[in-house]
Amino acid sequence: MLFEIIGNVRAAETIAHGSGIRELKRLRRAHGDGRWRKRKGFATVKLENGAICEAEVHWYEATGIGKREFKIKRIIE
Repeated sequence: MLFEIIGNVRAAETIAHGSGIRELKRLRRAHGDGRWRKRKGFATVKLENGAICEAEVHWYEATGIGKREFKIKRIIE
């Protein structure tokens, strides 16, 4: 699903780090070595059909590399 984050991500928290991330090997191969963390938060998103809504988003983040691979986990009505 394609989407665009409008504004800032709120209430961000870490849900996994280091070896607790299942995709760690793939992340390092694709984006480089770093202190990887899986994070979640809430944001206003614009979906590909033009609808604007609140959603819980998850992403991976590493110091010096930045935020990568955002995905919507659920739409909040």
